[in-house]
This record gives sequence, C-alpha cells and structure tokens, in this order.
Amino acid sequence: MEPLTLGLLVLAGFGGGFINAAVGSGTLLVYPVLLAAGIPPVPANGTNTTGLSLGSFSSAWAYRLELRDRLPVLGWPLTATVVGAAVGAGLVVVMPSRVFTSVVPWLVGAATVLIAVQPLLSRWVSGHREPGRHSLWPWTGLVGTYGGYFGAAQGIMLMSVLGLFYDPDTQRANGAKNLLAASANVTAAVVFALSGAVVWLAAAAIALGSVPGGYVGGRVARLLPGYVLRGLVVVIGIGATLYLVLNR
Repeated sequence: MEPLTLGLLVLAGFGGGFINAAVGSGTLLVYPVLLAAGIPPVPANGTNTTGLSLGSFSSAWAYRLELRDRLPVLGWPLTATVVGAAVGAGLVVVMPSRVFTSVVPWLVGAATVLIAVQPLLSRWVSGHREPGRHSLWPWTGLVGTYGGYFGAAQGIMLMSVLGLFYDPDTQRANGAKNLLAASANVTAAVVFALSGAVVWLAAAAIALGSVPGGYVGGRVARLLPGYVLRGLVVVIGIGATLYLVLNR
C-alpha cells in the first residue's frame, strides 16, 4: 500500500472519527475510501469497523461528564449492544451482503425521521409510559446487530432510540451513543479479525486518524446547542439515506 494511500486513509479516519463523535455515519466517509484503495467490500467493511472503533472510545471519553452518573443505567443496553454486534458481524461472514443492505436505506431514513420529531415523540412517550415498564436494551440490541453488520448511520439510529427511551437531552443521548457505538464497533472488529476480514495496515492508518478525530469531534459536539446537534443529525441522516439508496 503506497504512502499516499495510507495518508488518505489517516485523513479519512480523522474525518470519520469526527463525524461519528458529533453525529454518526463516519463509515460513509471511510468505507468508500477503502473501496477506492482496492480493498474488496467485505474486508473493507471489517477494516472500516476496526479502524474506527478506537476513535469511538475517544469520543466517548470526551463525553465522560455526561456519562459519569449514567453507567449503571446503561449496563443492560451495553450488554445487548455487544451481543447484537457479535450477531451482526457474524452475519457478514455467513450471508450475502445484499440480503441485509437492501433494507439499510429504509432503516436509516426512518431513524432520521425519528430524530427530527424526537421532541414531540419524547413528550408523547413520557405521557403514556408506565413507570418501570419500558426497556432500552432490546432496542440497543437491534441497533447493535445492524452496527455489527454494516454500521453506516448506526449513530443516527442510536440517537433516535436514546432520545426516546434514555434521555431527551441531546447531549446526554450523544454521550451514551458514543459509548454504545464504541462497544459495538470493538465487538464487531473482533469477529471480523477472527474471520480474516481485516486489512491490518489500512485499519491501523484509519485508527491513527480516528482516535484524535473522535476526541476533537466529541469536544466540539459538546459545545453545540441541542437543537443544532439534532439538526446536524437530520442533515447527515438525509445525506446517508440518499447515499445508500443511490449506491445499492
């Protein structure tokens, strides 16, 4: 792999880590660069997930204040995310990608709509929710399965779920999103590594960029008003949906 290609992967990793921390959908930046570098789709998917996983943890660290008193609440959702990500990554190995990716644009589009109307839905859910009867973990498990399989717009889906069932505060939801996405990415990366679906030199270049990118993106996102962050999520979600529809 040529030095210029590695340099482009480092830059793509920084951008992907930054976008993942602030909104989600960093995969939509990194994955096409890996394909352009000549890496086949399945190894490109595994390499993308592996390289961005460390950046996800650095963005979660940037949100440590928002997470400090919430870790007990996130225990079961985190466990469900890890299990779901392992299942999703396993599906990449045993199933044709077209089986799952055919529905991905619809999932991303639906999640984007949920983000846009999340304040209204949060008020409705709060008014109709029975105390102690709602659970977050089944939803994070489902999103974790999707994230383990492909991962594009995983953050958008998590933000829609967390805004409804975890905390309507966008910043707290974003901190939890970064932690859950990081756990899903690392779990999927282990599965891809065991199956031989990772190009390690490329993954290292992406990680070299995604770690600082994730931290910087997290710090910048924490300074944004909630409505601005939600607006960015919606804009990126629309772009992600269009990208996935046009590249099926």
